[in-house]
Amino acid sequence: MKSKLVKGKATPRGAYPHIKRVGDFIFVSGTSSRLPDNTFAGVTQIDEMGTVELDIRKQTRAVLENIKDYLATEGASLKDVVDVSTFLVTMNDFAGYNEIYAQYFDKETGPTRTTVAVHQLPHPNLIIEIKVVAFKENN
Repeated sequence: MKSKLVKGKATPRGAYPHIKRVGDFIFVSGTSSRLPDNTFAGVTQIDEMGTVELDIRKQTRAVLENIKDYLATEGASLKDVVDVSTFLVTMNDFAGYNEIYAQYFDKETGPTRTTVAVHQLPHPNLIIEIKVVAFKENN
């Protein structure tokens, strides 16, 4: 077993690695749109009162790009993903999430997937979190 924190990415907000390899399986921890400087992709402040706009499409793309980068450190890619678990703060974002997801995965050959609504995520600016399991032979 090998756990890894990925340089150049946001530090996990708890005692867990970005990824863990167990034989040929790679487990990616729940991943958000948080950037290394602790800001978030898909969050735009729209007024001086602190009102923000949360964009599910931008957050979904950032999450999947983070996951893609994590997998690359193990010589894997999104094509190696076999299972996806997605957590949305509101199912009203399901269509926008699905739109971006379909740009990364194909319904005939892509991974299995579960999408659930959750009450909240670890920061109020987060509206999506994704965790994946990939299979890539460990050479």
